[in-house]
Amino acid sequence: MVTGSSSGIGRAVCELLLKANYKVIGMARDHSKFTPNDSNYVPFEVDLKDQNETTNVAKALLKAHPETNILISNAGAGSFNPIENFSTSQIKDFLDLNLISHILLSQIFVRHLKARSGGNIIFLGSEAGLTGKRKATLYSTAKFGLRGFSQALSDEVRASNIRVSLINPGLVRTPFFNGLGFRPGDEKTHAIEAEDVAEVIMTVLSSRSETILDEINMSPAKNVIKFDS
Repeated sequence: MVTGSSSGIGRAVCELLLKANYKVIGMARDHSKFTPNDSNYVPFEVDLKDQNETTNVAKALLKAHPETNILISNAGAGSFNPIENFSTSQIKDFLDLNLISHILLSQIFVRHLKARSGGNIIFLGSEAGLTGKRKATLYSTAKFGLRGFSQALSDEVRASNIRVSLINPGLVRTPFFNGLGFRPGDEKTHAIEAEDVAEVIMTVLSSRSETILDEINMSPAKNVIKFDS
């Protein structure tokens, strides 16, 4: 199962998994942007900011597809402003999507994977989970939290043959930056491509089951940010 499957990293992951003949269950708010002509792709519509909807859809998904043994928890969004510019509801929605949804899905999947005698959980973190910077207060909070959760969860479930991995990319050239006022520079060296992240995920999945790739950091060759005029 891949969250945020309709664009960016999630879409690239789905495309690579389908190419490798995986059955892929995609979770997204809007599936109109990605409609592969492949019977192995099953879309589920969900708003991951809604805690009850997230929980109910995940449970229904696993009931309908009990063979599911991989969770790629990728969905997220950015908002970069001084902390005083956020309303209470904006803070709640942001953390519900970028942190709480990962925790809720993991809770449901851990129960499921323990009953299946193991599986994989892969989180998409960020370099913002390694170093906090101005105007990234909420984003770094979510990603620092996800990093701590991933480390603790891995220690908690590895005895049950559940592998937990965290991937922390730097700037990735995706629609994530639409409307944010900045984006990676134009040169190839200025950004990671979504396909690069997807390839790393495939490496995690294809690695020997007795080996856990706890955390992988990814960076472009040159960190160049371009601000919109």
